[in-house]
Amino acid sequence: MELTSAGLRIGDIARIALSREMLTVTTEVGERVAFGAAIAERLSTQRPVYGRSTGVGGNRSVPVQDPDGQLARVLRSHATSLGTPRDATRVRAMVAVRIGQLAAGGSGLSRTAFDGLLELLNTDTLPPVLERGSIGTGDLSALATVGVALLDHPDGPRVRPGDALALISSNAAAIGDAALAIHRLETLTRAAVPIASLTLRAVHGNVEPFGPAVERATPFRGAHRVCAGMRQVLDDDGYADPPARIQDPFGLRAMPQGHGVLLDALDRAAGTVHAMANAPSENPVFDEHSGITHHGAFHAAYLANAVEGLLGALVQAAQLGLGRTTMLASPGLTGASAFLADGTPGASGTMLVELVAASAMAALRSLAAPASAGTVTLSRGLEDDASFASVSARGALDAEQAYRDLLAAELLTAARALTLTGRMPRWSQLAPLQAGLARLEDRDLTADLQAARHVVPELAHRLRVR
Repeated sequence: MELTSAGLRIGDIARIALSREMLTVTTEVGERVAFGAAIAERLSTQRPVYGRSTGVGGNRSVPVQDPDGQLARVLRSHATSLGTPRDATRVRAMVAVRIGQLAAGGSGLSRTAFDGLLELLNTDTLPPVLERGSIGTGDLSALATVGVALLDHPDGPRVRPGDALALISSNAAAIGDAALAIHRLETLTRAAVPIASLTLRAVHGNVEPFGPAVERATPFRGAHRVCAGMRQVLDDDGYADPPARIQDPFGLRAMPQGHGVLLDALDRAAGTVHAMANAPSENPVFDEHSGITHHGAFHAAYLANAVEGLLGALVQAAQLGLGRTTMLASPGLTGASAFLADGTPGASGTMLVELVAASAMAALRSLAAPASAGTVTLSRGLEDDASFASVSARGALDAEQAYRDLLAAELLTAARALTLTGRMPRWSQLAPLQAGLARLEDRDLTADLQAARHVVPELAHRLRVR
């Protein structure tokens, strides 16, 4: 993959992180980085510059006389962290984002350090990065850990005096986490529509809530996409069953609104992450025309707000998904036995699948609690707020997993209901579920849920509407 002036998209970040795709840069990008470093070097001789000629944080007014020593001191001290190691996928996403930001110019980072980051990424020799140490005002610990790897490179240092703050003044780890979560949620939110269509068939649901008139009544793009998507999936199979009720429970009737708001929140979050992944947010920023500008763009309020809005919308959509799962246990809605059991008196059937779904729902609610509602004052009072975007972005990764669990529960119960009533559609994606669906006696359904969990993202391919 070649990084151009157009920057990195969320899909690009995901490919680098998940598939270990190699990243190169155009000559234009390389020249921009080198030019920015030269500007920073020249401007830094004209006035005090935070992090170059001074200390950092509460030491902002303390002059530094030893640039080489300060480089090592800042990187080594700021690598302080704790917690479990982040998986390699997240570390690659962080470094990919950081490279995309640095390619925009303005950081003053040396070309040597920039090329060093590319080398670490492409050779997959990134250091272990621990979880704790970020509060949404720059992922200092995580990026300083990478900086120490550049400093201690076996072939000699890949960082130069002045590179320390230029490298670590970024929320690249949080942005990378958010990018991965959004990438996965884009697939899951698409899969949710075909899965819900199975529930609708299983309960002989009313298709009116997905009609064109509802698009006019709910003037939002996400709702329109849900309506059009449901119609497309049902029309593909020629579904035309008469509805059993004039109105269904909210899990189906309000899905265009409840799932539509998630799609819109996902679009908004994706736009924010894309912008921040390609923005020169380092403090200070160096510009040939404006000179040196000290600022607070490292405060990730926009990211925190976008991700927390996404998590709130995810809870709304997931609650309706849980409602669809629970309605499938009712004989009055499905025409099958209670809990989709095999007919044995007192059989439990899918009773525990409901509990699994409810457990995933509880996890989603907990993860949606806004971290940015808190604040903190640090560094001798100079840094008197924090966005905690890093906490929210990490939560989005966990939320994606819980949402997939919830969708798997709905998929399994809907498929079982349709199997019991002989109305299962012939979708190739459902083949991995068939062996389990043929065994309706009471048994451990863990393997069935795991199979459904594997199938969930594959069902996104049944939805053509975008």
